[in-house]
Amino acid sequence: MNSPVPERTVRDLTGLLVQTGHAMNTRLSAALAEIDSSPRKHCVLVHAMEAERTQSQLAALAGLDKTTMVVTADELERDGLAERRPSATDRRARVIKVTPAGEELVRRGVVIVDRVHAAALDELSPGERQVLVDALDKLQRLPDGTRACGPEEKAVRRPRRPRQ
Repeated sequence: MNSPVPERTVRDLTGLLVQTGHAMNTRLSAALAEIDSSPRKHCVLVHAMEAERTQSQLAALAGLDKTTMVVTADELERDGLAERRPSATDRRARVIKVTPAGEELVRRGVVIVDRVHAAALDELSPGERQVLVDALDKLQRLPDGTRACGPEEKAVRRPRRPRQ
């Protein structure tokens, strides 16, 4: 017999954010498919254009694990959108450099992403929009004001269990 679920005293904020993120990612995926791109590719290319960044830094900014980042970098190289190059500051590190074709894809992608975001925000009143954006910005920061996820942050990992 199943035990009853304890009554919640606070709304499941994580569940709402995950579901909302999934809905937005689905909308973006469909829209970016128009230019043979994806939210993941777009995010990595945008952050790679902002500054010289390693794959690890880009993975942290895009919320990708190492394996997914390697697959993404491989796809970007294969499609002629980016190249792996030695870092100018650390000869051991490789950075992702966006090609002119990648820059053009980002320009086209930004228009699409802005259109999708505007359509989502249009579902809210002007006051609700500002409150939502401000609240989300606040929630993604740590108590000291720094971003909860960024290129300098290490992902929290579960401790490894010993093999049996």
